Amino acid sequence: MYYSKHQFDDTIVALATPAGIGAIAVIRLSGKDALRIADLFFYGKKLSRQKSHTAHFGTIRHENQHVIDEVLATVFVAPRSYTRENTVEISTHGSPYIVQQVIQLAIRHGARMAQPGEFTLRAFLNGQLDLSQAEAVADLIASNSESAHQLAIQQMRGGFSLQIKQLREELVHFASLMELELDFGEEDVEFANRDDLKLLVLKIQKIIRHLSDSFALGNVLKNGVLTVIAGRPNAGKSTLLNALLNEERAIVSEIAGTTRDTIEEILNINGIAFRLVDTAGIRQATDAIEAIGVQKTMEKVRQSAVLLYVFDMLETTMEEVKTDLEALRQDDMKILVICNKQDTNELFQIEVLSKRIQVDKIIALSAKYGTHLKDLKSTLYDLVSAGQVKSDSTIVSNARHYEALQKSDECLSAVLNSMATGITTDFVAMDIRRALYHLGSITGTVTTDDLLENIFRNFCIGK
Repeated sequence: MYYSKHQFDDTIVALATPAGIGAIAVIRLSGKDALRIADLFFYGKKLSRQKSHTAHFGTIRHENQHVIDEVLATVFVAPRSYTRENTVEISTHGSPYIVQQVIQLAIRHGARMAQPGEFTLRAFLNGQLDLSQAEAVADLIASNSESAHQLAIQQMRGGFSLQIKQLREELVHFASLMELELDFGEEDVEFANRDDLKLLVLKIQKIIRHLSDSFALGNVLKNGVLTVIAGRPNAGKSTLLNALLNEERAIVSEIAGTTRDTIEEILNINGIAFRLVDTAGIRQATDAIEAIGVQKTMEKVRQSAVLLYVFDMLETTMEEVKTDLEALRQDDMKILVICNKQDTNELFQIEVLSKRIQVDKIIALSAKYGTHLKDLKSTLYDLVSAGQVKSDSTIVSNARHYEALQKSDECLSAVLNSMATGITTDFVAMDIRRALYHLGSITGTVTTDDLLENIFRNFCIGK
């Protein structure tokens, strides 16, 4: 297994800042011997005698007293550290050579290299974080938009964990009463009131389903909204991409079929990341390469959460628009129809088109001259319901948590079905135990080696 190869009473070391040349680099030591090991090559104050949360200037030296660097060492005494272990963070100049020398010194004096995510794994195992909070650390590091950052902060602060723990505690109470009934099975006694249990299960299911329903939004806010720009050749798709990004990202040409492959860029609108994908024009391909491009277009459309269908007001009929949308439409997809090249056809009437097609929004604009781009951005922002993200709301953004909630809900439905059909107490108790297991797996109340390996091996080294 990922972590069974190592003893968790070892002292570990790793670079905590990104690799490469920079102004400073931070090397992290954590474990019961972290202060003692650091004292063997840090020359300044004796770190093992210093108070927690203090910083000290000194030098790092080889065994032969050769000075490697002047550094700042910050001391964290257990349990007042991220891992709840003794921890030293050494800030050196950001030379890869210096970093390598300091880490090798630490290893020669008894430390070992940390595995990916091992600092956070220790924080979890030592009770500093629960499992969902530990996962939020990785989400926080990976966040590239305000909304993703906000979701990670909410989860790391434990609001979601507290809600799951409260649900589980209420269910544990009834589970213990039912287990007691099984101990007195021959006496036909009932300690758990079935009406109260039914009300509790219905209450928990309501909360679980509300959390599950939030996953669609949470997943979008965490990973960005896959937004595909599609339409016929020369509709202005690449021009629209360039206008939204305010840069010449895609080649624009009057020659049909210029875009052969997909181009993907991030557009941030009020803290929401939209993954814009410019695609090859939809038409009967004239060669094998263009055919591959059209195939990729359809693959991206099938994956997208939002479709920006772009058509040329002057060259495309309403019947052609309707035919294209029928081919592109997918379940649960938000569709914006972009009537492009407004400057060439001022007589075009959106009202007439809106009666022919069913879409979320129709916008007339000129990608070439940048008219009504603000309206398009505002519509995109509104489509993903960004206003639902509030500081006090709990939104599920982790696929593992969503799956656990779904399984818990299934188990609770089995509990209700068992009670309704008069199935014996031992089967009801079994379903309750299964529900408790899945809820507990979210916060790490129950874990397996495989689960921990799968989560922490995806962390970066040094975190």
